[in-house]
Amino acid sequence: MTTVAVNGATGRMGRTVIETAADRDDVDAVVGFDVADADEVQGVPILDAENVAEGLAEYDPDVVIDFTIPEATLALADACVEAGVGMVVGTTGFSDDGFDRLQAASESVPLLKATNFARGVHALLRAIGEALEAVPEYDLELMETHHNGKVDAPSGTAKTILDTVQDHRDVEPVYGREGHAPREDDEIGVFARRAGDIRGEHELIAAGNDEVLSLSHHAEDRGVFAAGALDAADWLAGRDAEWYEFGDVIDAE
Repeated sequence: MTTVAVNGATGRMGRTVIETAADRDDVDAVVGFDVADADEVQGVPILDAENVAEGLAEYDPDVVIDFTIPEATLALADACVEAGVGMVVGTTGFSDDGFDRLQAASESVPLLKATNFARGVHALLRAIGEALEAVPEYDLELMETHHNGKVDAPSGTAKTILDTVQDHRDVEPVYGREGHAPREDDEIGVFARRAGDIRGEHELIAAGNDEVLSLSHHAEDRGVFAAGALDAADWLAGRDAEWYEFGDVIDAE
């Protein structure tokens, strides 16, 4: 059985990861870390995030799953490198320097980074190239919607979709439009909405020739992301120090 620690254990995703792990036989959440004052979640002990190094030494997890903020993730990465513990990172919003620091950590421990752990999203990403090749002249627009507590915009998943589009089409993003803003042929509009408790919605549309093609994904529950992160942790445990992505997990099945 793969043992995991959860960083950000009292947050939306951290709690869901712990709750989802409790229903599985292949992974066991043994400890959580958080800045919030909490003793336990679903019977899993929660330690202050400042004591990550001590917690890793005491509970000796195979992998830490992280859904927090970039600053917390980078502090965790330092502790994981010191302890020799692998990382599954779902945090988004890293600066270029922060991303470089994560990649540096992967030279010492196995590190799997994904902007989204939903299998449907990765199916969507793989479909984009074929779709765009079939409609090479169509206008492209990208919209994402998340809960009102999400702080980074556009979402990491939207940025991954944009990167995938740009692998196949020479377009420049325009983030929202206001006033007199005629559309250029080589642009893609990117829009972010924040409301309520929406889990995550992403839609890429291609429009032209009197038709609209829509490629979209809607997450009905956070459990889909937690399940994917736990699949990633189970797959990552015991692997060599390297940078991995969620697609590696899917391709290995």
